[in-house]
Formats: sequence, structure tokens, C-alpha cells
Amino acid sequence: MAFGTKGDVYPIAAIAAAFASDQRQYDVFLITHSAHENLSFRLAAKYVTFYPISSSPVLCASDNHNRTESGSLELTFEQKKRESTREHRKECYSAAIKIFGDGPSLEGNFIVINFFALEGWSLAELFRVRCIVAAPYVVPYSAPASFEHRFTKEHPLLYKYLKEAPINKVCWGDVIHWMWPLFTENWGSWRSEELNLSACPFMDPVTGLPTWYDRASSPKLLYGFSKEIVECPDYWPSSVRVCGFWFLPNSWQYSCKQLCASHIGLQAFMDAANSTPPIFVGLSSVASMGFLKNPEAFLRVLQTVLHTTTYRFVLFTAGYEPLDTAIRVMAPGTSSVLTQRVITQYGISIFNGKLFCFSGMVPYKYLFPRCVAAIHHGGSGSTAAALHAGIPQILCPFMLDQFYWAERMFWLGVAPEPLKRNHLVPDNADDTSIKEAAEALSQAIQYALSPRVKECAKEIAERISVEDGVSEAVKNLKEEMELF
Repeated sequence: MAFGTKGDVYPIAAIAAAFASDQRQYDVFLITHSAHENLSFRLAAKYVTFYPISSSPVLCASDNHNRTESGSLELTFEQKKRESTREHRKECYSAAIKIFGDGPSLEGNFIVINFFALEGWSLAELFRVRCIVAAPYVVPYSAPASFEHRFTKEHPLLYKYLKEAPINKVCWGDVIHWMWPLFTENWGSWRSEELNLSACPFMDPVTGLPTWYDRASSPKLLYGFSKEIVECPDYWPSSVRVCGFWFLPNSWQYSCKQLCASHIGLQAFMDAANSTPPIFVGLSSVASMGFLKNPEAFLRVLQTVLHTTTYRFVLFTAGYEPLDTAIRVMAPGTSSVLTQRVITQYGISIFNGKLFCFSGMVPYKYLFPRCVAAIHHGGSGSTAAALHAGIPQILCPFMLDQFYWAERMFWLGVAPEPLKRNHLVPDNADDTSIKEAAEALSQAIQYALSPRVKECAKEIAERISVEDGVSEAVKNLKEEMELF
């Protein structure tokens, strides 16, 4: 069970596919957003059943409108969010019933969840199956400063239960590291009202006391990154396992089944004779999450950099329609519907052939080694792919773990200091804003392409090249379930 954007879901799908192929006696399901349904035929080939949930991977505040035409107030963003959450959890519950049935669960059943699928924890408790957490990045949030103080006041016996936990049993360290949201009202009301569980995990729903008689084991937490990249402090729970980066099978990363006619323009741009290799530019899903408010300004920043340098850019638009539209407007002779379709499917070069825009997908494993650097949003997948390719990075973080990766890449020496958001995607398209952003981006690229940074990126790539994160994750699942 995995929810979120592609970067949150696809690595879990890769593990599901690898596990299902290795352990054919299991019926493996992936419960995720229907928006990721393009995974279904890839998963089916690996003996995994795709189970769609209708909720959107992204709910943007910008989707909210103040009034209808009749003048009546529409639902506020928070109301929409509550309704969406209620329906989402209802569908997850129905999915679990269909998968596990009404009878007793088998000994070897288990649920794997990511950090955005915490409903899976409660459903695992309800169906009495083991729950394992898998995340391609470090925990993207931390408990509020007042959390422990409030917890001790509201649940003194449960606090004692967790603080005094024997070794290898769930303890306060697990709660602080990642479990603390499960103890908030956000989950408590759903657990008690819809699932007939205790409002808090590890509490008896009848007596309201901690389950002293049945201490749960510390839940296994699999991380999809490399120890060479992320420091793993001693205070992390002993149940944490760091596997290495979780890369997708190459065949999953094409918008079609492989390189085909729609990639001819991209290939020609990448391999152009007498030209320097390009710099990759991609923002993945952050544009659709409302962070790219002015696509024209973003393109003008790239144009200004290209006008004053010898660089070439290859821009992946992730199919974000407002950005694709802005590209069509800036491209000469693209007024016809036919030409617009060609741009969307095959890509187009603009700005005197120095920027190639592509809305499809190809594997970063194919693309990044052909680039001299990557400019991206700091998602765990993009960061890992650039590290594996051994190229410098320029990161512009927008949310959650992206800030961690941006700072970490700078600390490791493979990237300049993180770009400010307005230095890549300014909201305003006035000349001053564009010039300031272009100067900051040019300086960042110059830093990234210095010999020291390029050599550091190559050296780290060599160190992590021997890791196979997906295989290590499957190995840990088999050990946890005693399948050897």
C-alpha cells in the first residue's frame, strides 16, 4: 500500500514486483492511486495485481474556488481535504476486506506501507497481520516540539509502556522516529469510529489500558537509500534497515515500451555532433502540485541563461499541460492543432535549438549519463539517479524531504548550495525577476561544472554502483517473514 506521487509510489511498486517474482506462492497486490494505473500492465507481468484507489495523489489548495455562479460558498480546501480523506480511507478499508477476506488471516500475510499510507498500519492491526514500512527517503516530517509533553499528560501509562519496552519490542524510539502521527486525532477518530479499534495503537479497546499482555515487536522499517549517502545515527530504532536506492526496472520508465519513433527528436538532440552534452532540467510532479505558477517566467529564465552561455538544456515537462502550452506559444510556427500534437508526442527544440522540450518518459539511467549535470527539484528518485550516473546536480527544493536532499548533496560536494525557488521558477515575469533568477542559475551551473564537483560526483557513483537496493529490500522482507 503506497500513496503519493510517482517518487513515493514507484519504488514500492518495484519492490512488490521483485518480491512477487521471487515468492510465487504469494498473492501480491499494490493498493495505490488510480492515477498510477499505467503501472498495472507492468505489475501484471510480474504477478502483482494493481488495486486502484480513486483519491488524487495531490490535493492542491489552488483547486479551491470561493463562490459558485449562483453566489453560494463552495467547500473550503480543508472541507474538501476532509471529505477526500474520508472517502480515501473507506476505499482502503474495502480493498483490505476484499484482499484479506472476512475469515482469519494466514500466518504469512503482511502489509508493506510507505509514509503516506499510514491507514495500512491500522488495517494491519484490524486484520491481525504484520505491517512493514518501506520508504525511499528519510522521514519527511518530525514530531511537534510539544508532542512528548502532551503525550505524557494524555497517555501516561502508554508512555511508560513504550519507554520501558524490552529490546526488539515497539518503543518510544519508534514513535519519535516515525510513528507519532498515528497517535493524533487525525487517525484516532477513524480507528475508533470506523474500525472499532482503540483510538491509540497498543491500547486495549475495552479497558483503555496499554496491552501489557501482548507487546508488539518493533516494526521493520526499510529505507531505500545508501549508507554512503545518508548518515544513519545510532539512535535510530534497531529495526531500521538501509537497503540502498530502489531503482525501477528500465522498461518501466518509457512512456512507450522502449525507445521508439517518439524519441527520435530527443536522441538527435542528445547526440548532436559538435555540441556539448546537455544539462537536464526537470521538476517532476511539483509543477502539478501548484509550485510552477508562471511557466512562461520559468522558460524565460532558461532562455536568458542559454542566451549568455554555451549550455544546452533538455527539459522534461512531465506532461504538465500549462508548461507544454507555454512551450507551444514560444515555439515559432506552432499554431496548428497538428503541430501542437507533434510537440506533445515527439518534443521540440526552441531558443535557437538550445532547449529541447519533451513531455514523455525515458529512463534516467539512459538519459543522465548523456548529460553533464541535472537541475531538478530534489526528489529522492531524481537525486539517486544523478548520484548513480555520477553527474553534478543543481537542486531547487519545494517541499518535505527535497530540502534534506538538496542540503545533503551540497554537503557531499556534488551540488552547489540549494537554489531559492524564485531563482528557478519566479512567480513574476518582469525583467528584473528574470535577470536575477538567470544570474543565480548560471552561477549555480558554473559551480556544479567545476572539476572538483565533477570528480566528487564520479567518485560517489563508483562507491554506490555495487548496491542493489531492491534485491536487498526483498531479502529483508523474506528474513522478516522467515521465508528462507
